[in-house]
Amino acid sequence: MSLKRKAAELAGDAKKVKPNASITSFFGAPKPKPGATSTAAANFDREAWITKLTDEQRDLLKLEIDTLHESWLPHLKDVFISPQFLELKRFLKKELASGKTVYPPMRDVYSWSRHTPLNTVKAVILGQDPYHGPNQAHGLCFSVRPPTPAPPSLKNIYTALKKDYPEFKAPPKNGGLLTPWAERGVLMINTCLTVRRGEANSHSGKGWEQLTQKVIDTVAKTRTNGVVFLAWGKPAEGRVKGVNGEKHCILKSVHPSPLSASRGWFDCGHFKKTNEWLTQRYGKEAVIDWNLDLEPKEADLEVAGKVDAEDAAKDPA
Repeated sequence: MSLKRKAAELAGDAKKVKPNASITSFFGAPKPKPGATSTAAANFDREAWITKLTDEQRDLLKLEIDTLHESWLPHLKDVFISPQFLELKRFLKKELASGKTVYPPMRDVYSWSRHTPLNTVKAVILGQDPYHGPNQAHGLCFSVRPPTPAPPSLKNIYTALKKDYPEFKAPPKNGGLLTPWAERGVLMINTCLTVRRGEANSHSGKGWEQLTQKVIDTVAKTRTNGVVFLAWGKPAEGRVKGVNGEKHCILKSVHPSPLSASRGWFDCGHFKKTNEWLTQRYGKEAVIDWNLDLEPKEADLEVAGKVDAEDAAKDPA
């Protein structure tokens, strides 16, 4: 029996709550309200916005213009042109120009937005700083590309999942690729979106936090029928403190890191609780299939190979 089917059955055994929204409305575009951000998004003219940028702004924001999914831009555009964010982009430009290796590769900084467009978000997992080793970070929190093995925190996530769903299957070959979750509606985003190689938190406090908080606030505001926020650790809890707990489901736990996991992580039950809440709110079709037993796509392997080659060229050691 598939994990998705089993999840639906388990959730169905929970207290019956009449769904207050159809699955169609859940997966459709965010429901607009008069004067709300979603209305502005519907009328957003991307090309006109780009035309109004100064030459320097267009240069600094090329990554955002070229790689951010279009569903997010109308909601984040004001942050992008703020003095703090533009200063962050100047800082990143200097880092790269000086020969520093920055993770994830620039093309992957906004991969979370492309794997999980705004109107598909069902759940949000919040991370902190990207992995700072070669062939690890690729824009989704906790996820690593093959052939990199799953890091310790991710292994602990698998252990908790196995408790919720004994039939859970992790990625092949001890892997850690979580793109299937992202493509099933789980937004996985770090608080800081870049890091210098080998230097944890080296890009923290530079401006990313302003943007990622806006992402969280946007989900809370536009996904009006409710989503699940999974906040693991005190920093993540702080990011969701402004989220309406009556409209959305907020699940809190210690971080899955080996430093804290023994204080309650393994019994948090968040993955089953997520599916139970989604079932109660939207029906059985809304459950998330947490299984990861698919072979990586050729595109992921190809990108991983290119990243390894680029790293070796920059730093043969």
